[in-house]
Amino acid sequence: MANLSSTALARTSPLYDRVKRVIPPPEWAVFAEDVDAILELKRSRNAVILAHNYQTPEIFHGVADIVGDSLLLAREATKVDADIIVLAGVHFMAETAKLLNPEKTVLIPDLSAGCSLAESINAQDVRLMRQRYPGVPVVTYVNTSAAVKAESDICCTSGNALKVVESLGTERVIMLPDEYLAQNIAAQTNVKIVAWKGHCEVHELFTASDVRQLRENHPDVTILAHPECPPEVVAEADFSGSTAAMSDFVGTKRPPRVVLLTECSMSDNIAVLHPDVEFVRPCNLCPHMKRITLKNIRDALETGRHEVTIDPAIAAPARLAVERMLAI
Repeated sequence: MANLSSTALARTSPLYDRVKRVIPPPEWAVFAEDVDAILELKRSRNAVILAHNYQTPEIFHGVADIVGDSLLLAREATKVDADIIVLAGVHFMAETAKLLNPEKTVLIPDLSAGCSLAESINAQDVRLMRQRYPGVPVVTYVNTSAAVKAESDICCTSGNALKVVESLGTERVIMLPDEYLAQNIAAQTNVKIVAWKGHCEVHELFTASDVRQLRENHPDVTILAHPECPPEVVAEADFSGSTAAMSDFVGTKRPPRVVLLTECSMSDNIAVLHPDVEFVRPCNLCPHMKRITLKNIRDALETGRHEVTIDPAIAAPARLAVERMLAI
């Protein structure tokens, strides 16, 4: 075992050089064997790993082939030239990858990697909303199940929600399920938005007083807030955008000191790319994202579990809603 571990450490040392600012050497010594095995399994199984921005650095920078926010992962999933897709993220992301790649095997390392937003609404809820607001189009956040997407007209992400809402050319839209995202988009458009009362358990914890305290403690800090945060938090921040937009902001503006009001691993992953930027980290952990580990990614590749399947009767309309989003 010692020889195996030392060999894995040697083979993965170029990867560690990239993340050594955020992963201590003793931790990498624990990760190296799984990283090394996963890299070989990807080659032998013709597999790719798609990882969300909230994955930990050893996954995000160590084994992932494609990384990004929900919109980028949805787009890139359609371009993948592999037999197997492993989705290092939560279940709705794996479902979306399967919707766009029905002929490929899509695996999620842990079936219990869920989402508070996805669990806040079901297909029957959407049907009831349509009855209450007849003729009003339904825009559904990608953070939902395939069954909910199937009841929708079009999907959106936090990065393209405004564009999607305004593309419909209607005076009113129903926007599900994130209430805060809907309110933040409503502040940017003349379209009247009917919202659902779903919240992200990570972003709803941030408060405007947190922002004011950060400014008091760090007068020169630049504060970036995810649009799933409450509107009063977004109003107090210097910038609000998707995880991709946050990353782009840091890369182009290079603020000397920055705080990201979002999931914890986001700061670590961007810090790897921008060593000249200081990150203040009053973040919140997503327990669902953290269910994905190197161990269960390796297990998924070795055993083929857990494969994502979607009822064809649900998949067809759900796929259409996602494809309409991607076409904008």
